Parts: sequence; C-alpha cells; structure tokens
Amino acid sequence: MRTTIELPDLLVQEAMSLTKIPTKTELVKFALENVIQREKIRELTNYFGKINLDMDIDKLRNR
Repeated sequence: MRTTIELPDLLVQEAMSLTKIPTKTELVKFALENVIQREKIRELTNYFGKINLDMDIDKLRNR
C-alpha cells in the first residue's frame, strides 16, 4: 500500500541510527511490527490470573 506521510526528520534519523535500518520504508515496517507486537503482549496481560494452568503432567501424558 502506498501512503504519503510527513515524518519528523530528527526522529527518522535517530531511529535509523539506533536500529541500523538503512531505509525509511524498512524503518516504518519495523516500527509497525513492534507496535503490533507490544499491543498483543499488552492484551495477554488481561488474562493474568484468569487461566487455570494448574495441570497434572502425569495425567496429561496418560491421555
């Protein structure tokens, strides 16, 4: 998908320097992937304490 966006030069330069990503396109893809991953992890924290993981390994093996 082609999209035209205006990005602050200083932010792009700093991000490219820190990540060693050579192109703006790759940098934006990397940033989007990281946002998605972070949000999925945040959603997982909503399940904390709600899933019963108290399993008997011997009972599972005998299934």
